[in-house]
This record gives sequence, structure tokens and C-alpha cells, in this order.
Amino acid sequence: MDAATAPIRYPWDSPPAEGAAVEVAEGVLWLRLPLPMKLDHVNVYALDDGDSWTLVDTGFSTRRSRAIWEAILSGPLAGKPVGRVIVTHHHPDHVGLAGWFQAEHGAELVTTRTAWLFARMLTLDAQDRPAPETVAFWKRCGMDADILAQRLDERPFNFADCVWPMPLGFTRIRQGDTIRAGGRTWDVHIGNGHAPEHATLWSRDCNLVLAGDQMLPSISSNIGVYATEPEADPVADWLEACERLATLARDDQLVLGGHKLPFTGLPARMGQLIDNHHGALSRLHAHLIEPRTADDCFAPLFKRRIGEGEYGLAMVESAAHCLHLWHEGRARRTERDDGAWLFEAV
Repeated sequence: MDAATAPIRYPWDSPPAEGAAVEVAEGVLWLRLPLPMKLDHVNVYALDDGDSWTLVDTGFSTRRSRAIWEAILSGPLAGKPVGRVIVTHHHPDHVGLAGWFQAEHGAELVTTRTAWLFARMLTLDAQDRPAPETVAFWKRCGMDADILAQRLDERPFNFADCVWPMPLGFTRIRQGDTIRAGGRTWDVHIGNGHAPEHATLWSRDCNLVLAGDQMLPSISSNIGVYATEPEADPVADWLEACERLATLARDDQLVLGGHKLPFTGLPARMGQLIDNHHGALSRLHAHLIEPRTADDCFAPLFKRRIGEGEYGLAMVESAAHCLHLWHEGRARRTERDDGAWLFEAV
């Protein structure tokens, strides 16, 4: 069977229990931490370095997560210290306890420069109410009036709520670097789109790929635009990264992602990740036969009902796809009287 059409397979049909570990390869443990949201877990990995461990991602900083880690450290990790934490990207479910491992356990933090800068900046930028720039961006997206009114009067999500304070100092990795961990040499390849300068690690010595959220099975990573860079084009970044990383994909590789189950069949999955967004853009372009806001575009993009818990991520992803068509010259953008952006296909 051609590698590009080989099926996606799941060697394990269930995740490790809370506080337990599954050995997915010699010296590589798969662990899972809970998340207080609809996507209710994050996968993390421990690489055996002999006298210490290297962790890949950490989970949220919550009392429960720290208690689970204490049990893991004395249980599956056999009492050996954590010497390093590799953070794939800056999102709080991945970086949340990096500072805790640095400050409380003396671990080295290894990540990309952009991931560290974003994470540290956002932990220091706590807000009691949404910033004016954020409110302006929500209005630009055409946020539902009732949701907007509710959000104006409540404390927004803050990184500092679930990310341990990050001390100064980290070790930078970048495209083309190699890391020695778990008895293997790993090539660093950078992804983008879901998060800027997202690190993925590809073993030279076996079939393992540590993918973070750049390559997930069965779900698509969120690709959103935010008030921090309101005219960004992360969809273009995502497609470029997927097309580039697809050239590295082999069907035998065991992909260890940040969510769901480890899988094989990466060439087929990379094709899906690319095709899914091209399909979404085509549906969106057809939907924009009339001027619409990002908030008006959920139906063609997601093909399902968006609930209140998913609304925020859906809106920023819808904005990203509308802006991509605008950047490509496939849509024009005008401003409505209330300040909302209206996108119309050309």
C-alpha cells in the first residue's frame, strides 16, 4: 500500500490512567494530565536520560496537576529527578508547570525563543477585565451581543491563572538543531499556525516523532487570530508548515501528540490536515457571497453547532480563515457602522 494512502492506526486503544505511565518505546513513557475544559486532557512524555528524566510538556498549573506530578515523580519516574523540560509551544496546557519544574525541581527549560517570550509575557499580563484592544477585536469579529455583554463584565482568561510563574532563563532550540534525550538524537523541526515557532522532535534512531499539537489524529488543532496580532495569517503559516513537515513523514513513524492517542500513518494524516483547511476555505469562500462577519461563518467552517464553551475558539478560528482569504485577495473587507469587519468573496 502506498504510504500516502496507508490508514491511520492506533497501537493503544486507551490512555494511561491518572498517575500511571505507558512505555511506548524503550525509555519513553506516555503520561496524561487532566484539563478543566472540553478537551479534558493533555499528553506529556518522559524520556529516560539514565540518572534523570527529560519531560516533554507539563500540563496546567493546578493543585491537582501538581499532586499528580508528585505521585508520578515517586512512582513511574522511580524517584529520579527531572533534569530538563522541553516545551513544544507556549499554550498553557503545555507550558503550565515549566516554571514549577525550574523553580521547585531545578530543571532546565528548553524551548523556542518565541514560545518562551509569549509564555512569559502572557503570565505577566494579568487583567481583571478585558483589555480595550481585546474588546475592539471582539467587536471587529462581530461577536454575539449577549456574549460580548457578559464578557465585558467578567474576568477574562489569564495565563497566570494556570501557568506557574516563569523565572528568567531558558535554553533556546530552533530549526535544524538536534537534542540528545532518552538515548536518542532528535532533529528539531519548527511548525507554525497553531502556535508560533512550535517545536516538533523527530528521532534519528527510531520511528518516534514528538509532535506537540502540530500533528494530531482525529481532531484539528485550533488556528486562531487574537488581539495581540489582529491581522495575522496563521492559516498560511499552518499550511506552509504542514506541507514542509509532510516531506519528513513516513508511515511507520509513531507520532506522540499532545492530545488523543499515539498513531501511525503520518503521511495520510498530513494530507488530511492540509486538505481539511483547503476544503474549509472553499466552503467559506462560497458562504461569503454576501458580506459577513467572522461570527457569521461558523456553519461552513465547522459543519456543526458551536456551543458556549467552544464559542471563543470558534470565533478566532473563523477570523483566521476570513483573514486568510482577505490576505490572498479572495475576499474584500469593509467596516460596518458598529466597527465589525465584513468579508465578501471576490
